[in-house]
Amino acid sequence: MTLNNLTFQTDYLTLDGEFYDFTTPQPLESPYLIHFNDTTAKLIDLDTQEKDNPLFVSLLNGTYVPKDVRPFSMCYAGYQFGNYAPRLGDGRTINLGSINGWHLQTKGSGETLYSRMSDGRAALPSSIREYLMSEAMYHLGIPSTRALGIIGSETKLLRNNIEDAAIVMRLSPSWIRFGSFEYFYYTKAYDKLKSLTDYVIAESYPHLQQEEDSYFKFFCEVLERTAKLIAQWQAIGFCHGVMNTDNMSIAGLTIDYGPFAMLDDFKFGFICNKTDKAGRYSYGDQPNVAYWNLTMLSKALSPLIDKEKMQQKLDDYGEFIYPNAYIDVMRKKMGLLSEDTQDVKLITDLVEALHDSYIDNTIFFRTLCRYNGERMPIFELAMNPIPLDNWLNLYDERLKKETRSQEERQEAMLKTNPKYILKNYMLDKAITLAKEGDFSMVETLHHISKHPYDELPEYEAFAQETPEELKNICLSCSS
Repeated sequence: MTLNNLTFQTDYLTLDGEFYDFTTPQPLESPYLIHFNDTTAKLIDLDTQEKDNPLFVSLLNGTYVPKDVRPFSMCYAGYQFGNYAPRLGDGRTINLGSINGWHLQTKGSGETLYSRMSDGRAALPSSIREYLMSEAMYHLGIPSTRALGIIGSETKLLRNNIEDAAIVMRLSPSWIRFGSFEYFYYTKAYDKLKSLTDYVIAESYPHLQQEEDSYFKFFCEVLERTAKLIAQWQAIGFCHGVMNTDNMSIAGLTIDYGPFAMLDDFKFGFICNKTDKAGRYSYGDQPNVAYWNLTMLSKALSPLIDKEKMQQKLDDYGEFIYPNAYIDVMRKKMGLLSEDTQDVKLITDLVEALHDSYIDNTIFFRTLCRYNGERMPIFELAMNPIPLDNWLNLYDERLKKETRSQEERQEAMLKTNPKYILKNYMLDKAITLAKEGDFSMVETLHHISKHPYDELPEYEAFAQETPEELKNICLSCSS
C-alpha cells in the first residue's frame, strides 16, 4: 500500500466531543528523515519503498493529511507523582486514526488544547530514545507501543539546552490510559465513563462484550495484564521512570518512554528520573506503584463496578497475581522448567546477591545461560562475588531437581536472557552523532534491538559492560 492509499478508521471520534479536540499540526522547519522502520510498516501494510516518498516526511510533519483524516488530541487526567492533575491530555501528540487496529500518532507536532503553556514539541534526544526503545522492548517480548518513523528539523527548542525539534510517529493497539477514566470519574460524567469503558472493551477486550459482569471482568484483565507487564520489566531490568496514571496503558502496554533506563549494575533502589527526588518510581518500587495505580483505576471505575469485588482483586494482585507472574518469568531466566516450593527463596536470594555483588544485570543472566558448574566466569563479572558464590550453592541444588539436560536448559535460557539491550550510554552516543547529522548509530541500535537474543559478532562491543563513568545514567522528564 502506498501513502496515497492509506485508509484510517476513527472510531474514537464517535465518542462525545469532550473526549478529544480537533487539532491542526504545526509543521517543523526543513524536516528530514532520520529513520524509517521497515518492520513496523508491515503492520499497516505500508510498502517499505514508501520511505523514499517525500510524502512520508510530510505525513509525520503534518503537511500531508490523508483524505478523511481529522487530526485530534485526546483528553485525560492523571495522578502525577501521587498528585491528581484534573486535565492533562495529549499535550504534544496528534492522532490520525487506526489502520489494521494500530492507532497512529505523531509526537511533537505542536501545541494542542492540552499543552498547558508548553510548546507541544519534542526534542531530538527524547525522540530518538523513544523511537529506539519502544522497538527494543517489543523485540524483547515485552508488550509495547511501536514506532514507524522519526524526522528531524531545523526548528529550535529550549530544553536543558538548545535542541533541534523532532517528530516520532508512534503506533499502538490503544492509547487509552488509566487517567482517561479518572477524568470522567472526577468530573462526575458517569455516562461518559460508561461510554469509554464500552469503547475500551470493544477495542482491547472484545471477548468480554457478551460476558455477564463484563465490567468487573474487564478490570480483572487490566490488572492481570499490568501485573504481567511489570513482572517483565523487573525481570529484564527496565525502569520506566514516570509511572503516573496518565502513563499507564489500559491495554497493558509499555507507553510514553521518557527518562527510562535499563539497569547497568543491579541496584534495587535505582532511580532513573532526576525529577523523582523522593524515589517514588525507583526500579524496586515499580510493582508497588502499579498496585497503587490500579487502586486509583478501581476508584475511577467504582460507579460501574462493585468496590468490594475490585478490592478483592487488588488484594489478589499483591498476594499471588503479581508474585506468580514474577516467579514465572524468573524461573525461565534461570532455566527452571519445573516448580519447587523453594523457588521463591531462590529468587529472593538472587535479587539480594545481585544487589550486593555490584554486577551488570544483563551480562550476569547471559553468562548464567552457559553455566556448567564452573563459577569463575560469573565471579569475574562481580566486584564482590561472595554473595553469588553462596547463591550458586542453592542454584546447583535446585538444578538437580530438573529433568532437562544441561544443553536443553542452556538453549532455552539463551532465548530468554538477551545479549543486547539498549543502555542509556549507547542511546547518548546515537544522539550525539545525530546532532552532527550522522544517523549511523540510530541505524545500528535499531538493528541490534531487533536481535537481542542473537550472537552478532560484529556488534560484540555492545554486549560489554558499561564503562564505569557511564553507568546508571539518570535523566529528567524533559530529557
